[in-house]
Amino acid sequence: MALGLAAKKEIVAEINDVASQALSVAVAEYRGMEVADLTDLRVKAREQGVYLRVVRNTLAKRALSETKFSDLDSALTGPLIYGFSIEAPGGAARLFKDFSKTNDKLNVTALSIGSGLLGPEKLDAVASLPTRDEALARLLATFKAPAEKFVQTINEVPGKFVRVLAAIKEEK
Repeated sequence: MALGLAAKKEIVAEINDVASQALSVAVAEYRGMEVADLTDLRVKAREQGVYLRVVRNTLAKRALSETKFSDLDSALTGPLIYGFSIEAPGGAARLFKDFSKTNDKLNVTALSIGSGLLGPEKLDAVASLPTRDEALARLLATFKAPAEKFVQTINEVPGKFVRVLAAIKEEK
């Protein structure tokens, strides 16, 4: 059944709203996938905080035209599923990468982090981006390391003195 103009405008507005909030977007071709596989992909996407949507490319081009992902226009051909990462920049890329290990019919065609169009060869790099919690943990560890090393160094002086005294005692 064909969509009316009002339904198309609603889809464009929804995609535009999601894209304006998203940190990154991954686009994959799903040609030949079973419905059960797509359902499984959607379930995993909900668990990981990724917004998935299958939408006509012309509507997607309109929706993305006024967002930071407008550079995806040239890559929007064929039956595509759009994954918008809402919580972590690598969320959709990680989801598509993990899912394509078990299903070879899902092929990532383009990625964008808002800084330009990235090809499918950058999938591993984008998928390895840390989540917010992981990035904060790494930052905290970086801040904490010099203080820990300083305390270990200060603690080593009396420890060495005690070991020298123990060695002298054993010798006598």
